[in-house]
Amino acid sequence: MTERKGTAKVDFIKKIEKEVQQKWDEEKVFEADAASGGESKNKYFVTFPYPYMNGRLHLGHTFSLSKCEFAVGYQRLKGKHCLFPFGLHCTGMPIKACADKLKRELELYGCPPQFPDEEEEEETPVKKEAEEIVIKDKAKGKKSKAAAKSGGAKFQWDIMRSLGLSDEEIVQFAEAEYWLGYFPPLAVQDMKSMGVKVDWRRSFITTDVNPFYDSFVRWQFESLKERKKIKFGKRYTIYSPKDGQPCMDHDRQTGEGVGPQEYTLIKMKMVEPFPSKLSGLKGRAIFLVAATLRPETMFGQTNCWVRPDMKYIAFETANGDIFISTRRSARNMSYQGFTKENGVVPSVMELFGEDILGCALSAPLTSYKIIYALPMLTIKEDKGTGVVTSVPSDAPDDIAALRDLKKKQALREKYGIKDEMVLPFEPVPIIEIPGYGNLSAPQVCDELKIQSQNDREKLAEAKEMVYLKGFYEGIMLVDGYKGQKVQDVKKPIQKKMVDNGEALIYMEPEKQVMSRSADECVVALCDQWYLDYGDKNWKEAASNSLKSLETFCDETRKNFEATLAWLQEHACSRTYGLGTRLPWDEQWLIESLSDSTIYMAYYTVAHLLQGGVLNGQAPSPLGIKPEQMTKEVWNYIFFKNSPMPTSTIPKQSLQKLRQEFEYWYPVDVRVSGKDLVPNHLSYYLYNHVAMWPEDSGKWPVAVRANGHLLLNSEKMSKSTGNFLTLSEAVNKFSADGMRLALADAGDTVEDANFVEAMADAGILRLYTWVEWVKEMIANQDSLRSGPANTFNDRVFASEMNAGIIKTDQHYEKMMFKEALKAGFFEFQAAKDKYRELAIEGMHKDLVFQFIENQTLLLAPICPHLCEYTWSLLGKTGSLMKASWPVSGPVDEILIRSSQYLMETAHDLRLRLKGYMAPAKGKKGDNKPQQKPSHCTTYVAKNYPPWQHTTLTLLRKHYKANNGQLPENKVIASELGALPELKKYMKRLMPFVAMIKENLEKNGARVLDLELEFDERAVLLENIVYLTNSLELDQIDVIFASEADDKVKEECCPGKPYSVFRSEPGVSVFLVNPQPANGYFSSKIDVRQGDTKDSIIRRLMKVERAIKDLQRVKLMRYEDPVLGPRRVPVLGKEEQGKKAISEKSIFHIDLNAKKVHIADNGLKVDIGDTLVYLVQ
Repeated sequence: MTERKGTAKVDFIKKIEKEVQQKWDEEKVFEADAASGGESKNKYFVTFPYPYMNGRLHLGHTFSLSKCEFAVGYQRLKGKHCLFPFGLHCTGMPIKACADKLKRELELYGCPPQFPDEEEEEETPVKKEAEEIVIKDKAKGKKSKAAAKSGGAKFQWDIMRSLGLSDEEIVQFAEAEYWLGYFPPLAVQDMKSMGVKVDWRRSFITTDVNPFYDSFVRWQFESLKERKKIKFGKRYTIYSPKDGQPCMDHDRQTGEGVGPQEYTLIKMKMVEPFPSKLSGLKGRAIFLVAATLRPETMFGQTNCWVRPDMKYIAFETANGDIFISTRRSARNMSYQGFTKENGVVPSVMELFGEDILGCALSAPLTSYKIIYALPMLTIKEDKGTGVVTSVPSDAPDDIAALRDLKKKQALREKYGIKDEMVLPFEPVPIIEIPGYGNLSAPQVCDELKIQSQNDREKLAEAKEMVYLKGFYEGIMLVDGYKGQKVQDVKKPIQKKMVDNGEALIYMEPEKQVMSRSADECVVALCDQWYLDYGDKNWKEAASNSLKSLETFCDETRKNFEATLAWLQEHACSRTYGLGTRLPWDEQWLIESLSDSTIYMAYYTVAHLLQGGVLNGQAPSPLGIKPEQMTKEVWNYIFFKNSPMPTSTIPKQSLQKLRQEFEYWYPVDVRVSGKDLVPNHLSYYLYNHVAMWPEDSGKWPVAVRANGHLLLNSEKMSKSTGNFLTLSEAVNKFSADGMRLALADAGDTVEDANFVEAMADAGILRLYTWVEWVKEMIANQDSLRSGPANTFNDRVFASEMNAGIIKTDQHYEKMMFKEALKAGFFEFQAAKDKYRELAIEGMHKDLVFQFIENQTLLLAPICPHLCEYTWSLLGKTGSLMKASWPVSGPVDEILIRSSQYLMETAHDLRLRLKGYMAPAKGKKGDNKPQQKPSHCTTYVAKNYPPWQHTTLTLLRKHYKANNGQLPENKVIASELGALPELKKYMKRLMPFVAMIKENLEKNGARVLDLELEFDERAVLLENIVYLTNSLELDQIDVIFASEADDKVKEECCPGKPYSVFRSEPGVSVFLVNPQPANGYFSSKIDVRQGDTKDSIIRRLMKVERAIKDLQRVKLMRYEDPVLGPRRVPVLGKEEQGKKAISEKSIFHIDLNAKKVHIADNGLKVDIGDTLVYLVQ
């Protein structure tokens, strides 16, 4: 970003914002209570997923919540009773993990800590942890959110320091409770500074620190357990060994959205004699174990692969067998019941791949009795077990590596591989794939000319070609499964191998997952409480709620559908972190994606329970204590069929609580980033249908998902410095400047872009707008009054009405970028056009109607400046209580006629530029043309006959084909068959192409044979504007029917034809004798028939400071010869001169280069100089 020259405009706007926010605060304009009385509810309840309180809010949060904010602003104007509450999330691991990490750093390195310097650090494992936060999935970017926010700092102390905290303050953050009192108030402060319309009485923090919220979550989970939605058992889940508990999405540093991946673990038994390294294990059952996603291909094994330089371990399993794999995969297995003790890998020995090369193996399903372990150099350590099955018939990597070994004796010798271990083994046909035959991998490798296992790009392409087609279209060729589809036999083959003891089910994370405590996660088989989202009936109910949910775009709906299809069990309990305890098993905490599914219901009553403090520990406004909030009380509040409970809470208070909930629920819109659709937002649907199964009126009404926010077209990241917190953005751009740029950043689920230059330009626009309003108020008496009925008055009124309607539609669809475009940028452009075209001056009523409309249209996005403008207009009461403007009639034809005027003016300028351009010809002979003085513009009432015939044909097809035109060749052959069009053949199809293009832009009216308005009348009504803007003396508008054939051919309705010409003239000097006024002597041409006004107009084109014709007095010298030679006398500028009257006509003698004027029959020679005085 370029440095700003000054901040006066931003400071001006920020000063207004502070004053306006104070006014709103005093008037409590955003506090909303349930309306008493009947059932008819004109309410609007909007929510945003409460942000996590381990730091300041940033621009990404602000972008999503701005959608709620703009929607509430709009719906208030539409007369809705609006509620926008805002909670703050503290549940889960991150805060506790950060506090514990800080505590560890203080214990290890002292206070303030003295960390090891860079050089030492590189040799420690800490560096490794920092590197491992890189995600390998390109689709999710290089770093996770957590990594991006930490700015690359390795120590928690440094991260806290980067937030601007002093050493004394940082020490206090070693206690998790301190975070809960520190960041939530800052979040409230930051949001207040942007002017959000939040009812802060209803705000709260989560966890058992807040006794009321804690009670609410316990009630929710007791209800879910009663309804058999929560179950207990061993489940595969992503698990952090370091934290000793499941690691949910919100607990992860990297790997959000990653789940367990199921593999079939193939047991390949080592046949004695064992390699020398393993000789001490003689008599033991040793297995090389390979993880495969394709158990159905095991019939085609010819060998197995290991990487010679990779480290492996041999470890003992629960039944005494020895498995050989990488340590990473053995760690995963140890948490899945493979070893005697959970999480402990009983390592027998460490070995390298080269130690087991050439060992003989007995593998399941293959037709080869013995296969061998062979070297493959491209095996990766971060996936699978490091042992890979080889099926060269169907795997391009395998056939390429096998061919390498067969072709290259030196390669075999290098690794001690004997010929009999490789040469006899040929690919086995097991699957028939349409187009690729029964040996798909060899065929595709041959087609792509793959030479070796090092052709990585070609092999990737080959795999893409073979794998998907093989899975979906492949047909099995092996006995027992012959003729069956691959996708149908995958599970039965896996089950058979497992039942026979030839394979096991093995899980590992789909991609690397790092917990926030920097631990690489595994998949563990855990005892845990889980929400059974895979339950058929529950899934069906959630899908039903999705049918009636407004998602604003198809992509969001498809994301929901896909999530509901695959969603299974979700572990809702953990043992570490902050939160609410499971009511029936208090060793477990409820995790952060599970205590955040129906808390929107809590908003409806929070203000009556909590007493206006975030942690709910102040006296309740209704005098209620947390322990009084029993299960029966919560049931009564939230379930309308529940009876009045036996309680010490007064009946009136209970009814008030229930009334609040019944009035505000359901949630009308929930706004969120699209990344929450696969987890939080889907759980939101599930839990609402579980809690209110018979009351669909409580289910979510709409979900608005948006994309991520880029900053200046790049991902936000502290480490690169491309990062803005909410408070920084407000300070830099003002609240309204930031809000304008957020609205302009984007509406769809694609990534949006906050551009700082746009925010700066927005500040300038807003400032200019307010200054213009002040100017109009100050100068209102100079604005035109009387009837507002000129052409441009009527156009402006219509364009305002059209703008109101268009903006209304965009706000209703929550398309705020479009609303800003229609309701501010285009609305302002309409005013600017009116100011330019209204030569007679703008009309006072229209100007003030415009200011009021503009204020209301922009109010949802820039409320502070609009509130200020509202007060400038002398309005009583806050803008926040105003109503959306009522639009009057829209005259579309009038608007189009004004558009025609602008297009004609543009076309005239282009033609004038072309006329003035030097003629193309010999070098040195290209002098520019003399500027023309006159123009004749021809307008056509009808199309020329050949165009008329063509249009008639196109209209006929358009009507017959339901608004579609046939292909060009059909049109061309039909037109070619008409004899009257023969001589126009070259011009026909370009004309058709132009009509087709205009048809797409402007609709069916393009095919009309006549215009819907009078072209000539429009141009004549604006002739002064056209003449002035083109700096011509005169424009004549004539019907083309009065012109020659060439003009008739060139001219058609809506496309006037113009001819420029220069009328001859005689040059005279126009002198201004007034002292120190900035007006100069000018030389202009006088033409035959000129009047006083036409001379002054010509002068005004040179002397731009003269704005009003009536203020100029034109005079001639009484003595045209000596007069110009006399020195003017100060204060007696009119001495020796005579005024030229309105009736005077100028005559010129071109031969003699003389000018005289005729007035009342008198002819007077004026010499070569005239005088003008500006009054």
